[in-house]
Amino acid sequence: MVITYVMNNSLYVNITNLCTNRCEFCIRDNANRSEMSDLRLEREPTLQEIIADVTSYNLNMFSEIVFCGFGEPTCRLYDMLETCKKIREVSTTPIRVVTNGHASMILTEDTAPAFKGLVDTVSISLNAADSYTYMQLCHPRFGEDAFTGVVRFAREIVKYVPKVVLTAMRGTLPEGDIDRCSQIAQDIGASFRLREHNE
Repeated sequence: MVITYVMNNSLYVNITNLCTNRCEFCIRDNANRSEMSDLRLEREPTLQEIIADVTSYNLNMFSEIVFCGFGEPTCRLYDMLETCKKIREVSTTPIRVVTNGHASMILTEDTAPAFKGLVDTVSISLNAADSYTYMQLCHPRFGEDAFTGVVRFAREIVKYVPKVVLTAMRGTLPEGDIDRCSQIAQDIGASFRLREHNE
């Protein structure tokens, strides 16, 4: 069971198979099963297993520690943040969370303040410039309210995390929507980046 993996001098932490989206472009449903065999967890690891795996490394050797794997890490938000606390006890290596922005909808509470002091960068998959397009691309569990929830989470998280980046997948958006996504990020006080399919 692969909880951690190293790529480009970063330690990636894969804590769950769970996700609240079923995105059209996601490798979960579009990749050959053999391609995903290393990341698909045989079961949900315990918090103790996650912490033991992460802290088995010399964390200061990495340029970044990234919560990103087969599932949406904020489906296990408080286990993720508890792991961040353990990382902070032994290392100053920056921590980044790659998320779909559903944390506050999953927990039905404002989760943004819980990130303060633990996470250096949050990368949010905005993926669309409006609710209709988001529904078509991401098929969220939260239905038509999901896009608004993502934007609301982004607007809140910039108050607590030093760097917030909104992203969208290159080649999936209607013409003109990249500029609209970029404007949403600017209005929130975040930056914007296009992701590549092979990331």
